[in-house]
Amino acid sequence: MSEPITPHDFPAIRWRGQWVWVPEEPVRPSGFWQADPRPPRERHGLFRRSFWLDAPPQRAPARISADARYALWVNGHELARGPIRSQPRRMHYDMADLAPLLRQGENVVAIYVKHYGQATSFWMPAKPNNTLGGTGALVFEADLGAAGWLATDSTWKAQLASAWGEGGRDGTDHGGGVPVEVFDARLLAHSWRGLGFDDSSWGQAQPIPAMHVGGFARAQPPADPYGALLPRPFGQLGGQLRQPAAASVALGPQPTQAGGPIAQLQAALALPFGAAQAAELPLELELPPGRAALVVIDMGRVVSGLVGFALDAPAGTTLDLSYAEEPLAASISMDKMRAGTRYTARGHHDAFELFDSNGFRYAYALIGGGGRVALRSFGVRERLYPWQGEASFTCDDEELNRIYRAGLRTVQVCSHDALIDCPTREQRAWVGDAVVHQMVHLATNADWRLAWHYLAMADSPRPDGLLPMTVVGDIEASGMYSIPSWSLHWLHGLHALMRFGGDREAAQARMPTAERVLRWFLPFQDASGVLRDVTEWGLIDWASISTEDASAALTALWARGLREFAELAGWLGDHGRRRWAEQAYGRVREGFEQFWDARRGCYCDHMLGAALQPAVSQLPGALAIVAGLAPQERWGQIVAAITDPARLAVRSWMGNGAGEQSMERWQAQVERGEYTITWDVEREIVLAEPFMSYVVHDAVALAGQADRLPAMYRRWSQFLAGGYDTLGECWDFGTHAHGWSSTPTRDMVFYTLGITPAKPGYAHARVAPRLGGLAWARGSAPTPHGPIHVAVDRERVAVDSPVPFTLDLPGQPPLELPAGQHERTY
Repeated sequence: MSEPITPHDFPAIRWRGQWVWVPEEPVRPSGFWQADPRPPRERHGLFRRSFWLDAPPQRAPARISADARYALWVNGHELARGPIRSQPRRMHYDMADLAPLLRQGENVVAIYVKHYGQATSFWMPAKPNNTLGGTGALVFEADLGAAGWLATDSTWKAQLASAWGEGGRDGTDHGGGVPVEVFDARLLAHSWRGLGFDDSSWGQAQPIPAMHVGGFARAQPPADPYGALLPRPFGQLGGQLRQPAAASVALGPQPTQAGGPIAQLQAALALPFGAAQAAELPLELELPPGRAALVVIDMGRVVSGLVGFALDAPAGTTLDLSYAEEPLAASISMDKMRAGTRYTARGHHDAFELFDSNGFRYAYALIGGGGRVALRSFGVRERLYPWQGEASFTCDDEELNRIYRAGLRTVQVCSHDALIDCPTREQRAWVGDAVVHQMVHLATNADWRLAWHYLAMADSPRPDGLLPMTVVGDIEASGMYSIPSWSLHWLHGLHALMRFGGDREAAQARMPTAERVLRWFLPFQDASGVLRDVTEWGLIDWASISTEDASAALTALWARGLREFAELAGWLGDHGRRRWAEQAYGRVREGFEQFWDARRGCYCDHMLGAALQPAVSQLPGALAIVAGLAPQERWGQIVAAITDPARLAVRSWMGNGAGEQSMERWQAQVERGEYTITWDVEREIVLAEPFMSYVVHDAVALAGQADRLPAMYRRWSQFLAGGYDTLGECWDFGTHAHGWSSTPTRDMVFYTLGITPAKPGYAHARVAPRLGGLAWARGSAPTPHGPIHVAVDRERVAVDSPVPFTLDLPGQPPLELPAGQHERTY
């Protein structure tokens, strides 16, 4: 087996490969300081390079990047896809070994490049110079040993592909989200990626020199606007090929109005189709002119990846697909996903795989055009971040085991080239959401690279220091307002880098941004120490948390950030930053007492002027504990209040109470600043939604009541109805697979098994199992030194740890133990 390909295989700063694009779109200099504006248009480029090898090399290191995305084949076999999402000036390249796919004699490299044109939820356009950055672009180079280097230049064959069409997004929501793919197979030979294809009619690729003031008009990286390309920090995505669990078919009239695939499927729902009949693939149909088949495919769970299908149909037959988490309805609320595909058959070799990832459970296929049609196959090749190691959790309660697995599956389908909110509706990298994904990775996956890459990718502050609410996509590109609290969750993730990873160099690199985030809040701190009138989107959680004027939750989140920043600075020996953060934290702690309601034994949500308002949610109290703002003698009283089932109410400013978001409520907030209270503020306490439940659980554990958590996990069972095995966005609306809802999976490891780091980098661990009502539990958690295994029941605990650890058992003093296997009774 050959050595892995690494950046050391490419020691030169300047690449041999040149940035190239298709000849049909000549790139000519325009403008002076930067290129004249071009209409944003989606474009698709095909590239081929044939070459002869007397003998294939043992290793053939290659690297590649593109604007915006590429797929690479060698002799017809897929090798790589990328690059990972990044800000344009921090673009990454991928590395691969071509050798296993090379052969003696003729070889061919084929590359498809998709340029989205306008920002999507996972890509943002570069700011072009006079030439480079305004169109699609590809760069590739490979060391073929004795045969020399193969690099993109004008000797490559290239063609602008007309098979992919623009548009088709009518009928969608979240317009910058998942692209809709429209493909006419009649316009592209099926064999273009392999040997033997005649590309003599194609033109030559055009190199694109970077032209700008002070430059040297070079076409090779590093070049503006992409800078010095960075090596991909983790491997290729992968996963299983998922097959349908069930299917049905109904026949009816072909919709006649124009529109994209989603609009066509929506129109079909209003037409008089016959009763649906159970079906299996392959499915053969005879469709008279003007008639269509509506095929509904149930994958049995939410899947995420590349949709692929095979079709036998006359040339020109249209297959429209719409993807959904739930069965399609005649009307769609704003929080439901809408994505789709249109495929026009070539009449032969009609096997197709989408380029962009889609997440869904149900696929609706509308087949029209007339004649004999057979849907031979349908599946999804999942494209997810790989899980490694031995981490696990199981206990005597199967309900909790299902919740653990559901949280793990949820974070897995939300782990792409970034930690994303959901694989279905948006696929955005939200800066705050991802802190829960990160913690689940730390609890369940031995490969922590994506967990740490979250910190690097989100480290993209605005000029004023605050982070965008989502990074690398349409929202960051727009420069619009942010969610201030989301930057504080990112800082909590940085604190986890210290606790779990112990990487001083990586933590030090993020400290300037962390400090700027914290200082952003200073102008909003009043003389008493609390935050008032903080601008932008004051979201804390989807729960109805009152934040007007002086906000307890936001003040406490800032205090947690200051406290964790001080701890980070002290660990790094940065005593000046530590002193500043400790002093700022002290001022907050003094002022926070204003939110305390002694009569009710809890902290209230907010004040208007000096008047404490009666609304209470779980979060001010929970945050007061985790931020150290509440005196310890109050912790038990606070936890008792905010976890009392008789007082908890599920409320959201955004929900309509019927399982959907309410556009009317959104508009009332945006246009009039109205937030309507629909609960008894004197008696009831608003329950945190699944996302911020991580803070509530942290508070319960800190207060010495982690044994109550197993009973609290059970609320998440509501998401596992109807065959779903992932966790939903909110208690009463939202997607069926939202990574931020996976707190119980983290907590079964950190609090039920009780495995956490006691010193940075797991140099020393803490094992503090708390079974609550369980009879037994066992499992393991990853560390940089290997897994820690724990098996515990009501009488004994067994631990196998690669590091020294503190064993903390109920009712016993902590016991310091060396690395190795230990068993204790209690």
